[in-house]
Amino acid sequence: MNTESYAENNKVIIAGTIASLPEFSHEVYEEMFYTFMLDTPRLSETHDTVKVTISEKFLTGEGLSIGEKVIIQGQFRSYNNFSNVGNRLILTVFVKDIEKCIDYEEKSINSIYLNGYICKKPVYRTTPFGREIADILLAVNRSYNKSDYIPCIAWGRNAKYAGCLEVGDNVEIKGRIQSREYQKRLSETEVESKTAFEVSVSRLEMAERNMDLYEKIVNKE
Repeated sequence: MNTESYAENNKVIIAGTIASLPEFSHEVYEEMFYTFMLDTPRLSETHDTVKVTISEKFLTGEGLSIGEKVIIQGQFRSYNNFSNVGNRLILTVFVKDIEKCIDYEEKSINSIYLNGYICKKPVYRTTPFGREIADILLAVNRSYNKSDYIPCIAWGRNAKYAGCLEVGDNVEIKGRIQSREYQKRLSETEVESKTAFEVSVSRLEMAERNMDLYEKIVNKE
């Protein structure tokens, strides 16, 4: 599979307001990369705060300022965190293109498409209120023999379908990137607030278009 094909496996378009100034992250082949946080609105009038990674090439000229509105096209990538600070897996939107805008449509612009492989048996469960949920870990191939490991969460019929998937299944996912605050208990008296980043699934299906299995599961009484 060539580089262009890999690019088609992982596509993000997201709009929002810059919430922090770019800070140096790392250097690759003498190219500097920076990270900043982006607030992206939800239809529910709340918002998600997403980490963004951007090349120095996009920061020439006026750069980026807190409060500016931007539309970003790129990929959702994962990196191992070896600092022992924060989450073990760092998830970030990697910028392929960025455009400043005076305003964008009032509705949320936050869309992601992934084509990858189930790398851990999905965990299907039902909440005390009867809502069906499934946790999915998807491996999405990238060029140079790398992969991104993307946690996803599915609801309702998609969750029921995900519960029947097996490790190695090739699936396509459409949804949105979201942030979620949670409490991690460090001891009996100490609790730490953390943020999880994941893909909220709106559509899930086999990449091989095995729709017979899908229809059988989701239409089961």
